[in-house]
Amino acid sequence: MTQSVQPVVVEGLSAWSPGRGLTPAGASGGRLLVADSWLVRDGRVRDLERHQERFLHSCGEAGGPPLSRLLQFWRDVTDALPRTGEWFPRVELAAESMELRLLLRPAPPLGTGVRVWAAGQRDPRIVPRRKGPDLDTLAQVRKRASEEGAEEALLVTSSGVVLEAATASVLWWEHDTLCLPAPQLPVLPGVTAALVQERARRTGLRVAHRERTVADLDGREVWLVNALHGIRPVTAWMGGLLRTAPAERAPEWRTWLENIGEPLPEK
Repeated sequence: MTQSVQPVVVEGLSAWSPGRGLTPAGASGGRLLVADSWLVRDGRVRDLERHQERFLHSCGEAGGPPLSRLLQFWRDVTDALPRTGEWFPRVELAAESMELRLLLRPAPPLGTGVRVWAAGQRDPRIVPRRKGPDLDTLAQVRKRASEEGAEEALLVTSSGVVLEAATASVLWWEHDTLCLPAPQLPVLPGVTAALVQERARRTGLRVAHRERTVADLDGREVWLVNALHGIRPVTAWMGGLLRTAPAERAPEWRTWLENIGEPLPEK
């Protein structure tokens, strides 16, 4: 088997090939078929294995390279990730020549709360269960939300049922029950949302899948959760009359989530 030669990877985009490993690339080209990203904080990551599983599954679904090549790429990526500082890397499968790439980015400032556009944006995605193909479309949704003074927007079905946010899963509390959209709805399988659900069940809390409209979230503690920011309670609904609830549960859950990162594999 050909061994990859692993150079030092610098900030920016790197392309991968079996013989050369990761090498600096120019501007990204080609439509994204798959993408996955996570927070690296001083060499620690939350549930990197689940991110790997999601990426590999998505690449298989998109007709990507064989599993052996994907695993080799993943090993080179984890070796290349910095062990100090805060980073937000993204692995990619591009439609052009099925190219595998790593985009190494410093992590942006992390939020502890989030303002959400209350209008409810009808879901514009083409492939909602796979991260990558619709990233540009979702960026436009967030741009529209920012015009309303918000940082995020909720995506809804044609009948108004809440799905998720443009870059995060949506969870909310109904009394002592942790709620999330019904599994048959077209939502991305969120890694952080899965971690939160597992902890809730482990600690004896009830978890329920429910279909709710944006208006049904009025006065409830609502969280947006993703791999970058972790848990962010909704602190304001912009462009509507919805009320927020005090984030009574969020601080303790945020502390838990911020402390479960595991070290990256040794090189």
